[in-house]
Amino acid sequence: MTHWQLIAWLGSLIILLRFYPKEFVPRLLQVPGYQHLVFASAVFLTLLWSVRAGIVPGLELFFLGITTLVLCHGWRIAMWICCIPLCMLLLFGIVPLTEGGAFALTTFILPGLFSYAVFKWSYHYLSRHLFVYIFVAGFINAALTIMLKILLTSGWFLLQDSHSWHTIYQNYTQLALLIWFGEALLNGMAITLMAVYRPEWLRTFYDNEYLSPER
Repeated sequence: MTHWQLIAWLGSLIILLRFYPKEFVPRLLQVPGYQHLVFASAVFLTLLWSVRAGIVPGLELFFLGITTLVLCHGWRIAMWICCIPLCMLLLFGIVPLTEGGAFALTTFILPGLFSYAVFKWSYHYLSRHLFVYIFVAGFINAALTIMLKILLTSGWFLLQDSHSWHTIYQNYTQLALLIWFGEALLNGMAITLMAVYRPEWLRTFYDNEYLSPER
């Protein structure tokens, strides 16, 4: 394990522990059906992150689903839910143990925080309308989030000196132009369905504000 990998592990653990959501366990125990939502979220992410495609080994792309998770649970709880699929990927060898900390930072901790910041920006500075929530907080947010994830991961590969910048750019970074729409569409559809049929699953969606007749 390199010193950068050790720093990534320590950094991710410090952030997770520092922002541990104290309401998470009581919510799991007291809110009916919440356990099923958390378990379904973890299983879905595990499957989503397991399906990868790439040209060069180690430079694989996959859909994130982080924006939907953050809008469903909030940033803090979403980050702890993401630890479950990360453990599964480590267990099955899909993600090397040495890369676990960097994977956490570049896949769900920093992208998740960014995604939540975009939601908060849209909530405070844009009209609180259902279309704004779906299109800005969901669709556009997901597209920007996965592009940030690709940039962070590209920087990590470069920092590790595992590939040349030319290889990283040609076989990974510029593929953001291909995957952003799929990620945006996946999250946008999920947010739309939940906002219409299961708004109680979206912790960041407020019926009295986004569906208010005055807005």
